[in-house]
Amino acid sequence: MSDKKDKIVVEGSVIQTLPNTMFKVKLDSGAEILAHLSGKMRMYYIRILPGDRVRMEISKYDPSRGIITYRMDKKKSSKQSTDNK
Repeated sequence: MSDKKDKIVVEGSVIQTLPNTMFKVKLDSGAEILAHLSGKMRMYYIRILPGDRVRMEISKYDPSRGIITYRMDKKKSSKQSTDNK
């Protein structure tokens, strides 16, 4: 079983939806990775659409795959971008 310290937490935007709750996500660093939904998000039917901002956990052993753990609120993400200007 993996520990939390084996995970890297990053943020990005969903660019494409794929079958079986898989997604292509473009990270803030510019890299594109393949990600799937976490179990709690599947259990509560959290919907993810292209363009949504998400928080992910990436394993340090395979940085090309990740688990989406949180969908960012659109109001907060747009407010953050306007606050930075």
